Formats: sequence, C-alpha cells, structure tokens
Amino acid sequence: MIAELESGKWQVDADLQIVSSETRPSGSVDVRPWSKLSAPEQRKVLDNQRLAFMDEVPVNWCPMLGTVLSNEEVTNEGRSDRGDHPVYRKPLKQWLLRITKYCERLTGDIETVDWPESIKSMQRNWVGRSEGAQVRFKLAKPIDGEDSDIEVYTTRPDTLFGATYMVLAPEHPLVAKITTDEHRDEVNSYVEVARNKSDLDRTADTKEKTGVFTGAHAINPANDKEVPIWVADYVLMGYGTGAIMAVPGQDERDWEFAEVFDLPIIRTVQPPDGFAGKAYTGEGPTINSQWLNGLHVADAKAKITSWLEERGLGRGAVNYKLRDWLFSRQRYWGEPFPILHGPDGEIVALDESELPLDLPHMDDFKPHASDDPNAPPRPPLGRAKDWLTVERDGKTYARELNTMPQWAGSCWYYLRYISATSDDEPWNREAEKYWMNVDQYVGGAEHAVLHLLYARFWHKVLYDLGYVSTVEPFQKLFNQGLIQSFAYKDKRGMTLAVDLVEEREEGKFHHKETGEPVEQIVAKMSKALKNVVNPDIILDEFGADTFRLYEMYMGPLDAAKPWNTRDIPGLSRFLARVWRLIIDEQTGELSAAVQDVEADKKSLRQLHKLIHKVGADIEEFKLNTAIAEMIALTNALTSAKVRSKKLLEQFVLVLAPFAPHICEELWQRLGHSETLAYEPWPTYDPELAKDTEIEVPVQIKGKVRARIRLPADADQKTMETAALADETIKKLLEGKTVRKVIVVPGKLVNIVAN
Repeated sequence: MIAELESGKWQVDADLQIVSSETRPSGSVDVRPWSKLSAPEQRKVLDNQRLAFMDEVPVNWCPMLGTVLSNEEVTNEGRSDRGDHPVYRKPLKQWLLRITKYCERLTGDIETVDWPESIKSMQRNWVGRSEGAQVRFKLAKPIDGEDSDIEVYTTRPDTLFGATYMVLAPEHPLVAKITTDEHRDEVNSYVEVARNKSDLDRTADTKEKTGVFTGAHAINPANDKEVPIWVADYVLMGYGTGAIMAVPGQDERDWEFAEVFDLPIIRTVQPPDGFAGKAYTGEGPTINSQWLNGLHVADAKAKITSWLEERGLGRGAVNYKLRDWLFSRQRYWGEPFPILHGPDGEIVALDESELPLDLPHMDDFKPHASDDPNAPPRPPLGRAKDWLTVERDGKTYARELNTMPQWAGSCWYYLRYISATSDDEPWNREAEKYWMNVDQYVGGAEHAVLHLLYARFWHKVLYDLGYVSTVEPFQKLFNQGLIQSFAYKDKRGMTLAVDLVEEREEGKFHHKETGEPVEQIVAKMSKALKNVVNPDIILDEFGADTFRLYEMYMGPLDAAKPWNTRDIPGLSRFLARVWRLIIDEQTGELSAAVQDVEADKKSLRQLHKLIHKVGADIEEFKLNTAIAEMIALTNALTSAKVRSKKLLEQFVLVLAPFAPHICEELWQRLGHSETLAYEPWPTYDPELAKDTEIEVPVQIKGKVRARIRLPADADQKTMETAALADETIKKLLEGKTVRKVIVVPGKLVNIVAN
C-alpha cells in the first residue's frame, strides 16, 4: 500500500482516507500526495486501512446477557434479539471491523445477484448511502485560544440559510469543551441520562424532544449569523459527524425541537399552495436564501456546495448510515482473539505456528448477568487464571478476554464445505474455483442485515486478499418462511409451556392444573414462547420421511406456516399407501399386483405428467404441490389390480428426494442391489405430459357461473358452443340477450348478456 501511495496512484483526502487520484469523489478538496503528509498523519492513514481495530465507542450493552451487541442484534424496541432483554448505550473499548470501507461495493454489487428485491432494498437501506455536503461551522469563541470548527453532514446543503441552531449528540467530544460554566451542571446531567438510552428511545418519532443549551454559539457560514449550540439525544454520534445544523423549516424533528425551546424557524423551500403543515420536507423553489432564491433544490444544492468548496467552508460528500462492525463479545463460546496485550499497551498478534488458539477448559463459563445497566463487562475468560497471561522475552502479555461474535463462523462456513476434511488449509483453491459462487442459497429474510450482509462483506475481504475467485458468495437467494407454532398465554400475559395446556372443548384451552382459560396464539417457534416442537418426538413416532414430507407439505416454502402435529398422520398414511402399492402386507414380499408389464395408457400419461410437474416444482420450490401430485397418482394406482413394475420404479425415483429412506427400501425390494441415490432423474415424454382435457371457467358479466371440461386443443368456436350449451349457463341466460361472447383459448369464456 505504501508503494502505491508513493507512486501517486492513490492520494489522501481531507479526512485522511485513501482515494484514487483519477476517480476521487466529486467535490473532494485538500487531496494530498503521501510525501506531503506528516508522520502522525501517515500513521493514521495506515491505521485507517486496517480491517480490525480497537476503539472506545458507544456500544449496545445488554447487562442481562453480559455482553455488547451489534446494531443488527438489537430489535426496533431497543431489546436484545436473543432473550428480549433491555439494551443500553455505554462507551466501551472494543474490537471493530471496517465494514464501512465496503459500503459502496455492498450497495453496488448487490445489483449483480438474483435476490428478492425486498432483501436488496433492506441491505441498501441499512447501508444507507446518501449524497450531500460536509459543512464547517466556526465556533464564535475559540477553544483554548484557537479557532475551532464543528463539522456537520447534511443531505440538504441548499437549506443552509435556514439553519437557526445546531445540535450535538450527547457523546460528541466538543460538548465538554464548549459548554460554559453557567450551563455545565445541566449539560452534564443531561448527557449522563442520554448515554443510557437506546438509539430507538432517542429517535422515536413519538418521543417528546428534550435538550439543553451549552451556552456556546457557532457562525452560520452562509450568512455569518450566530446560532446557538444545543445538546439533544435525538442526534446520534453514530451517524454523520454527531452534529447537525438544525433547519426547522424543512425538518420535522427540528421543527418540534424549535417549538419546544422557542427557537427561530425560517423556511428555505416554498411549500405548494394550500400546504397546511409545519415543516415542509418536499421540493420546490428556494426562498429566504439570498443568492439561491428561485433555484430548484438540485440546482441550489450544486451551487451552495461549489460556493462552500471555493471558500474552504465545506465540500461535497457521500455518507452512509452503516457503522463499523462491532466484533467483540463478552461470552465464552465465541472464537478467541489470537491477540496479546503488552505491558506498554502494544498489541501483538499470535504467530501462525501458535494457531489455532483454543478456548481454555472452564467449569464456570457463564457470562456475568445483571439487571444493572452500569454493571461493567466481566468476560468469562477472565476467570481462566492459568490461561490469562503469556511470558515472552522477559515480558508478561495478557490475552484478549473478549471473543468473536457467532457471525465470525457463519460468514464463511459455505467455503469450508468445499474442503471439509482438509487439515492444512481452510479450503482448496481449485475446489473453490469449481464450486463458487453458491448457485442457490436458501435462507431466512430475518438475516437480511445480519448473516447475509456480513457474509458478503467477509467474502469481499477474502476476494481482495486473493483467497476466493468470486466477488459475491451467493448468486441466487430464496427466502423460506418461518415455521410457526401454537403458543399459550394466561390472563396475565405469561407464557405457558405446551404440556401445561389442555383442550377441554373444541377451540377452548385451559391450564391443566388451575383450570384457568388460556389464550392460544400462533407465533414463531422460540424458547421464549415455550412453543418449540421437539423433532425427536415426531421422528420416534412417525419416522424421518413423514417428518420431511410434513414440513414440505405445510404450504408454500416462502410463506410462514403454523405447525400442527395433528396433520402429520395424514402424511404417514400416504407413505403407508405407497408401501402397499409395492409390498404385500401379509407376506412382506413384492405384491402379486406388481408385474413386468407395460403400464396402461392412462397410468402412463399420469406418470409422465407427474415427472414433468414434480421436476418443475422442485426447481421453483413448490414442494407442497409436488407432493399433492404424488398423492394423486398413488390414489389412482391403489385401485389397479395390476401395476407396472417399470412405472413403479419411476415413481419411486420421483418420490425419493422427498422420502429417501422408504424409497431406498422399496428400490431394493424392486430388485436393485445399488442405491438409488445415483440414479438419474426420470425423463418424460412431452406429448404424454400434455393435458388432453382442461377445465374452463365460464363467466357471465365477469363472474364465474360454471366450469366445463373441454379437449385441451379446443378452438374458440368449440369453447363458445360448449359454454352456451351448459345447462347451468342456459338457465342463467333465460330471458336475456347475449350481446357478446369473449373467448380466451384454453383459459376462459366470458358472456356479456342483458
């Protein structure tokens, strides 16, 4: 990297970030070559390129779990996604990964994969790319005798003339420096309370706006007017610069804050005629903005940004909502960091010969749980006394006590599958080139901004390092629906275990011991709701094949589906009928009905339609309709006194992916000594797979009144004649005049009559 910087191919921008000298972002200023940077600046640039780094940052702290959580692991209600415990904000020194370095690629490359648009949209919104400007507001009074600026990021620099006050996040480093003695106690108290609130609590639309004045002022660069600087919890340190220019005329939250604290409101965009609201957030001609007046938003943005750049007061910028990935956890069971901390504060990585680093054996590895939000982190590894330190060259080094999150392993497990038995490498390079990227990935939508985002980031890092050959890990994504189950709550809203509930009357449930009425709900299976179904019970009673079939037959794979154990016996009976098609129940031998004869025409047509239908349904994940077709053929064959062995063999091969155990047994009973797992998928004759007859709905004035059976190749005249001849239709048309008959070949007949 240093060689490339010295060559001039890359330069450094005002934020000490490396940018291409040829394609640097439009509007960037103060781009300098490597040789012009001071030694501390050069060190900072190189530190900014490290994937992993330590920093003291505001984190999501869950005292009940005894660990920090990433933003993605906190629900919209400000609680942990595991255990549903309250989450608080507090500053801690933690390991982070620079996922923000990949923001542009994470949003751009997602257009190259075949994923549901909803998942793509969720990732785009989570990364949150926006274009705007960085604007410098000079402090009215210098700090320690030196001029200082507050830099803000705004997507609407065109509204700069309407900035009537500024707001800093409670965690902003300038808060303590600019607050005057007169306001210090009030500011300190406010900051302390705000730090323990979740981001959701602080930014909720329904929350009443709170804040305190620091006593300091800044200069609006557009008009040189002094504006007061406030501290308020609705501004977050994690987005932008942790400071905003408040434009109440064009922002609803700023308007609400200005109303509460009686601050000036200036509109800078003309609302449309008849607008009766408060803040106008739409577009229109610029007003109250001196030399910007009359310009439309886009033109005003461009003009003010150029004006700021020319005067060194700001620059065009791209910003992202995504924050660097918090990678530390205070748990035992995560991957340990191969890191040592020296007595002088140095951080040393273990040598490759010392890897892998195993977790120490511990009798007590539980996290330190507490209901106190101020409880300090106490990683379980801190109790592994014999493991804590390492002696090297006369120095004592302390091991890192945090562990990695569970996502560290799930980010790349699909690569390990490629070479699962390899001991000397994570995966074989040639195998990776052959298998990657994953053609079809089935995963839940609930991981849209968790595993699916993290895996893409991790894969891109590996790609940049030359360890994988593809830019994206998963080419096609299919989201399966959640399996839901009945859960029960008493009148206090407390969740009850399923085995404490009984149905005394149809649809009415009661507590077995107290007799109290109990509410039945359908919800995602979870330990919290005590509604997880133990598959071992189903397997013991019905077997794995029935269990598999039931899961696939519940409904469309992409839909949420309620689990109902009562429905399982129906699939068990289906498999029993399949068994009886081939095996004589009395003798346990091949049924006498199974003979080496050609199938009759009707059965042969049904088989070829089945092969075609099931094959297509598997490709489209319509597994429930594929099973329905197999049930229909089984029912049709059950009444046959003679069954073609060849036809049954083909049927068993079609059923095998759904119920492999019973099909392996039947395959051998049909005379085959080798497994069916390597048999090719049966082929079908397109002519035989065609429907010879179809059902056509007949409408009168757009409403279906009857259905008629017709040859599949019936022409329009035949369809019209048959529809008008149907007895139901004839009765409905009595006394009416048929004005028009609309025929859609093979689809429907619509009769217009009055």
